[in-house]
Amino acid sequence: MSLSLLRAWVLSICPGDGAMGHPKSSQVMVQTPYGSTLSPFPRLGSCGGEGEVPGSQILETHLNTMLDSGSQTQQRSSHSGPEASLWSSGFSVKLEAVTPFLGKYRPFVGRCCQTCTPKSWESFFHRSLMDLGFCNVILVKEENTRFRGWLVRRLCCFLWSLEQRIPPCRDAPQKIMESTGVQSLLPGRVLGGAGEGQPPALVQREVRRILGHIQAPPRPFLLRLFSWVLLRLLNCLFLNVQLHRGQMKMVHKAAEAGSPLVLLSTHKSLLDGILLPFVLLSQGLGVLRVAWDPCACSPALRALLRNLGGLFLPAEANLSLDSSEGVLARAVICAAVEQLLGSGQPLLIFLEDAPGAPGPRLSALGQAWLGLVVQAVQAGIVPDVTLVPVAVTYDLVPDAPYNMHHASAPLGLWTGALAVLQRLRRCWGCSHKVCVRVNLAQPFSLQEYITNARSCWSDRQTLEHLLQPIVLGQCTTVPDTEKEQEWTPVPRLLLALREEDRLLVRRLSRHVLNASVVSSAVMSTAIMATLLLCKHRKGVVLSRLLGEFSWLTEETLLRGFDVGFSGQLRSLVQHTLSLLRAHVVLLRVQQGDLLVVPRPGPGLVHLAHLSAELLPAFLSEAVGACAVQALVAGRVPCEGPWELQGVELLSQRELYHQVLLLLHLLPRDLLLLQPCQSSYCYCQEVLDRLIQCGLLVAEEAPSSRPACDTGRQRLSAKLLWKLSGDFSDSDSDHFEEAQGRCFRLSEQSRCPDFLIFLCRLLRPLLKAFTQAAAFLRQARLPDTESGYVEQLLEFLQASAQEEGLFELCPVAPCSAPAFISLPPEYADPSLAISAVWTFRDLGVLQQTSGLAGPQLMLSPAFASQESQDRLEQFIRQFVCS
Repeated sequence: MSLSLLRAWVLSICPGDGAMGHPKSSQVMVQTPYGSTLSPFPRLGSCGGEGEVPGSQILETHLNTMLDSGSQTQQRSSHSGPEASLWSSGFSVKLEAVTPFLGKYRPFVGRCCQTCTPKSWESFFHRSLMDLGFCNVILVKEENTRFRGWLVRRLCCFLWSLEQRIPPCRDAPQKIMESTGVQSLLPGRVLGGAGEGQPPALVQREVRRILGHIQAPPRPFLLRLFSWVLLRLLNCLFLNVQLHRGQMKMVHKAAEAGSPLVLLSTHKSLLDGILLPFVLLSQGLGVLRVAWDPCACSPALRALLRNLGGLFLPAEANLSLDSSEGVLARAVICAAVEQLLGSGQPLLIFLEDAPGAPGPRLSALGQAWLGLVVQAVQAGIVPDVTLVPVAVTYDLVPDAPYNMHHASAPLGLWTGALAVLQRLRRCWGCSHKVCVRVNLAQPFSLQEYITNARSCWSDRQTLEHLLQPIVLGQCTTVPDTEKEQEWTPVPRLLLALREEDRLLVRRLSRHVLNASVVSSAVMSTAIMATLLLCKHRKGVVLSRLLGEFSWLTEETLLRGFDVGFSGQLRSLVQHTLSLLRAHVVLLRVQQGDLLVVPRPGPGLVHLAHLSAELLPAFLSEAVGACAVQALVAGRVPCEGPWELQGVELLSQRELYHQVLLLLHLLPRDLLLLQPCQSSYCYCQEVLDRLIQCGLLVAEEAPSSRPACDTGRQRLSAKLLWKLSGDFSDSDSDHFEEAQGRCFRLSEQSRCPDFLIFLCRLLRPLLKAFTQAAAFLRQARLPDTESGYVEQLLEFLQASAQEEGLFELCPVAPCSAPAFISLPPEYADPSLAISAVWTFRDLGVLQQTSGLAGPQLMLSPAFASQESQDRLEQFIRQFVCS
């Protein structure tokens, strides 16, 4: 058969080609050389300018033609040869493999802690909930109303909003006035005041004024009107808002038990406080009262949000404990929370600060509201409260409210409306909209947590006592205690509680935030950003990117984390690249393929923020990989072959030691370890994960007895069990038993790439710490904390520009070479703040009082050049070069 007849036969059987497809589709073949007349794309010579291909213009055409023809060509060739290998890690899959992202293979995430809340772990869950599937909350049809007909189909959104159940709460102000805490301040003098005090009538007027700043009775007409407008708005902004029916049924079951619901949520966007009340109102849980940040909203916006169910802390609540105005305001806010919980209304509290806000991850305002809830339960005002961890994940966080939040002035009503209109204008006619996923974890009892959690508390030491002697070479043993590191300032409302109760609130908030993060779905943009930053910084061809995307998705699912997308692989990649078109560059290369390269500049930092959403799924392996890298790098040069590195034996004691050092160095806001889990248990979990993923292989030490030889073990020498609750022996006793256990790196071909991938997940933070240690030699100290952060950030940005990666992009051979500068992504303000706070806890920086406020200065222990070099070398050993 001649070549022309063969080509005509191929074009006739390929779907989407020839006359049955697009007019130009038949010209795009995988075998087409670059620059020939068959290519419909313009010639590309460099990044940017004429050489850049807008993703919105070529993605759909290219993916519908090149991938169709290329995939079928690969599939036809696979019949006579081995299966096409598309995974750099060594796995072999077909090009058109459709991964079952939805269905019975999707993990059901969000189970509560079995150690702290065992009864809740059994009561609010059933395996049948896993098969209920998902629903699109913003998709309202005729079936969602009580009416039928052609007119109902056109007015279904309006009729749906009229049918929402809004319970009245008209006597709330009177109940607050009659509460015990407020009544104790009415007769005689106000506690803490001076003089004869104020008359009861004036105090009642002051109570009403403070209560007006805190809340207002929800207005049913305004709520229904706002729900209808918000429904139309969400349909314009988002492609869908997915909610798992099984998770919603767990929350309904917890609400039917009689205890009030308190939802504790992460905070990705200001839109969370509007979206979550809409979702719960649409699911029949009533009006959700949202605890807003008063500093983020203007007075007009606060008035609107109060009428929609919002709650705000009064300014007087932050006054000193001996202030009469502060005492009265705190009594009113306590009474308001007690009345709200007693009436059974659900409450939403954000445990995180707003996204991108400079400061700790845990919100002081969220801990203040949570402390009020804990105080109401411990005082017996409410028998029990059901806590529900919540998380909202977006493909891309809406940028209009995000930018408005970081303005110098609070977000105003008209400014927010203008930002929404601008967002609608950009979304009008856009075929690729953002997807949203609402994640509800398993509810659990607060009373049960309070009873069981206190038994899991242990002694803790500061980072200075744990790591500073090891960094300076004064000792080599890690103390057998946990790390105490708290960056969130204690709010005034918590100062009125006992120290034990304040500790309970802090650990409860960290425990619930861990549950919320674990239950968060990983979106497609996070997977794509991780691939581009951690595996293919120089760029990757689109045909290979398909296999990498499927591999990372399956690895995420296998680790018990859910994903927030479904569908065919080709459509997912097309949708994701279209959303990231402002942060990636598409270049045309040989063989009719596309090269996807991260866009230089601020887009690289944005991709780093997106990839951070995937870090919790691989955090244990990433910590272990950095620890293994530190051990191997100290014995074998990094340039040495993998076979030489795999020969080295790594003892379990050495692995535990390195993992513990890295755990203490990393901030608690990043790790988010459960307070009931010790560091030694986490070390064992890290080691288990490294063995499960195939990076480590067990190896018998030459002088040790085989592990399977149990015949000569003296069981009487040491009991293999201990009484329940007997914690007299340390968890580190397992160290002595594991002296003979050794491991080596696996010799599989996929292991080197996978180890580097895991190390690069933590590289931005560790690299920022390393640069912060190098900056100590030229820092201008003493300085204020904000001033020193600015100094460090300027140094990180300068180092990033000097360390920019100039890589040769494999574009057309007949064109000029294209050099793309990819500066490192560690030049980030949040990483600079984490480095400064970590060095302060480590004892590198000391805080002293000065005329301009607290000043940071270099501590005497790290004043010498030798100690600074030791610090830099200690951190650098964990950084993947």
